[in-house]
Amino acid sequence: MNQEKLDYFRKKLEDLRTELLSEAEKTISEMTDHNDNYPDPTDRASAESDRSFELRIRDRERKLLAKINEAIERIDEGTYGICECGEDISDKRLEARPVTTLCIACKTRQENEEKARKGL
Repeated sequence: MNQEKLDYFRKKLEDLRTELLSEAEKTISEMTDHNDNYPDPTDRASAESDRSFELRIRDRERKLLAKINEAIERIDEGTYGICECGEDISDKRLEARPVTTLCIACKTRQENEEKARKGL
């Protein structure tokens, strides 16, 4: 992959990381600023459900942050855009999922193996 594309994907990954960190900071701020006192148990349950949902989203984003950092490391190491099988990962795939480590063929095979295991 040429340097121009690497720079493009690095910026894309760094922008995504910045956005996720900003959202996490916002969530922390909102959760610590609120001293919710709900007299109605239904309102309290709804608020707890909303908080739980928000925390699940942030946990998924935390995992994505680790993948973003790993992708940036692969850019630094010169292995970004190369599948675990050794083939190049298409630009379209990287555009859709910039943290990927698998080409379409390997990802399809992985998903089919997972489906087969679940079917047993």
